[in-house]
Amino acid sequence: MRTFRLVIACPDRVGIVAKVSNFLATYNGWITEASHHSDNQSGWFFMRHEIRADSLPFDLEGFRQAFAPIAREFEMEWRVTDSSQRKRVVLMASRESHCLADLLHRWHSGELDCDIPCVIANHDTLRSMVEWHGIPYHHVPVDPQDKAAAFAEVERLVLEQQADAIVLARYMQILPPALCERFAQRVINIHHSFLPSFVGAKPYHQASLRGVKLIGATCHYVTDELDAGPIIEQDVVRVSHRDSIEDMVRLGKDVEKMVLSRGLRYHLEDRVLVHDNKTVVFD
Repeated sequence: MRTFRLVIACPDRVGIVAKVSNFLATYNGWITEASHHSDNQSGWFFMRHEIRADSLPFDLEGFRQAFAPIAREFEMEWRVTDSSQRKRVVLMASRESHCLADLLHRWHSGELDCDIPCVIANHDTLRSMVEWHGIPYHHVPVDPQDKAAAFAEVERLVLEQQADAIVLARYMQILPPALCERFAQRVINIHHSFLPSFVGAKPYHQASLRGVKLIGATCHYVTDELDAGPIIEQDVVRVSHRDSIEDMVRLGKDVEKMVLSRGLRYHLEDRVLVHDNKTVVFD
C-alpha cells in the first residue's frame, strides 16, 4: 500500500497533534500509523504519521504546499516522503564480506525496499559476489599517502548515482570531514562495539583485554568525529572468560549484520529523527 510519510520535529507546545490531525481529517487523510514522542529534556516534540496516499486529494508536492502554513506556525523541521519512491543506496565495503553479503541477500530477496545502484570498495576482493547480484562494482583504492584522490572519486560516484544514502558495510576507511558534512545524516556506519565503548580499531581485542561480559554493535550516522555520530540501532550478545578474541569476532559478526540491516531499514522507512546528536527512532 502506497503511503505518504510525514515526519515532524518542533518545539513542544499544546495543540500540535490536534492541528496535524485536523489537517489530515480535513482532506480525508487515512492514517495507518501514528507515533509521537515528547522529550522533556530538550523541550522538543517528535511525530511520524503514515497516511494512505489514495485517501488524499493531492500528490506529494500538493501535500507540501497545503501543509506549509502549519509547519511555519509551529516552527517545524519536517519532511514528507512517498513510500513508492525507492531510495537509492550506495554500499561501501573493504575486505570483510559479512555485512555486505547480508544486505545484498536482503535486497535480492525483497526484504530491503531500496535500489542499490553500485558498490564502492577500496579492495577488489568482493567483486564476484557483488556482480553476481547484477550490481556494478567500483574498485577505488585508497593510497595511505594521498587519500584525497580516492575520496574525490567516491564523491563523484555517489553524486553520479544520485544516492539518497551511503552505507559503510565494514568500509575500513575514515571519511574526510567534507564528505561527512556534505552527506550529513545520509551516511550510515556499522561499528563493531556497543558505543561509546571501544571506539576505533580492534574493539573486540579491546573488549577481550577489558574482560567484558557483553559485546555488541552500533549502527550510527557518520560525522567528522570518529564513531560518535547519532546512534540509530544497537544490540549485544553475552560472552564470558571462556571466549577467545576469535570467538568474540564470530559472535560479533552476527550482531553486526542484524544491527546494520535494522538501522538501514529504519532509515529507508523514515523512522529516524535526529535532534542534536541523539535520535528518536519510531520502530
